[in-house]
Amino acid sequence: MKKVSKNKGFTLIEILVVIGIIAILAGIVIVAINPARQFAQARNSQRLSNINTILNAVGQNMADNKGVWNCGSLYFSGSSASTTIGTGGSDLATCLVPTYIPSGIPQDPSSGTSVDTKYQISTTTTGIVMICAPLSSEPALGFPTPLCVMR
Repeated sequence: MKKVSKNKGFTLIEILVVIGIIAILAGIVIVAINPARQFAQARNSQRLSNINTILNAVGQNMADNKGVWNCGSLYFSGSSASTTIGTGGSDLATCLVPTYIPSGIPQDPSSGTSVDTKYQISTTTTGIVMICAPLSSEPALGFPTPLCVMR
């Protein structure tokens, strides 16, 4: 007669093999998702939204004043020069908040403050306004140049 074993279950080896397979699959998924890149893309999406908010507010101010910027100088001795937006650089808050941007001047999602928003604004002699986010060139994305929008 055969002896029937009443102990049903998995052996330690079987459990360790399954845990090993799950760990390998989890590692593959984490590498495929690349969380650093995902977070960098999310920050750049927020930066683009912030840049457009500031640019729209500047444009609305100029439209309300017949195409003239009446809140100080936005021309910085050539198209390549710029200044940082914030109370420490070019303080646009006194002109744009709360009329055009009720919530205040947007700040960079990684390290902006009210004194230094980390956004830069410049204009050309022809009146084209450009706002840039220098921190958008994050290593996780491989962008060599900052994110800029002109109007």
